[in-house]
Amino acid sequence: MDILRAVIIGPAGTPYHDGLFFFDIYFPPTFPMIPPMVHYHSGGLRLNPNLYACGKVCLSLLNTWPGQGCENWNSSNSTILQILVSIQALVLNAKPYFNEPGFVHLVNTPYGEKESLAYNEATFISSCKTMLYSLRNPPKNFEDFVAEHFRCKGGAILAACREYIEGAQVGCVVGNGVQHVDKVDMSCSSTFKQNLSALYDHLVMQFAAKGSSS
Repeated sequence: MDILRAVIIGPAGTPYHDGLFFFDIYFPPTFPMIPPMVHYHSGGLRLNPNLYACGKVCLSLLNTWPGQGCENWNSSNSTILQILVSIQALVLNAKPYFNEPGFVHLVNTPYGEKESLAYNEATFISSCKTMLYSLRNPPKNFEDFVAEHFRCKGGAILAACREYIEGAQVGCVVGNGVQHVDKVDMSCSSTFKQNLSALYDHLVMQFAAKGSSS
């Protein structure tokens, strides 16, 4: 086997929650002496500093970004599972704005946190568009998986959207319910609310087509 297709479900508590993110993995002839090549199905959208619109995955384990020690691919003990877990936990995280190396120094600063919230709003919009793209163009052999996932999760996704439109911070979804990270902070921007409202009906329509209720 030299080609593998994987899907990662966006983690709760992040702007990627309940989304589906597809990756194609190619094992070159000299694998595992060198890392595999990974392509992200972006749908033309960039929703993370490490995931390019062209499909490039920027990760030290893949030798597409400089790293140190165990951050780099090691032919003796690095694995595909390690790569996928790194993408899910380290790339698709709660504050992807700070994945950009030039912004690391802004962590826990008022300016940095403000920019991070704005980035999360834009990211969730892109994540919703990615959901629509996956529903309309499911990757081959994952058609049933995509339909079943959104049949089960569609209601929770729409519930989160309604909370966000009301002003709750992006990423406040916990389990099957919605909890405000800060019940006093209803600080989502008006532009975000408008953009999400425009997408909401499209999500309802696509989820309903798969048998999900709102």
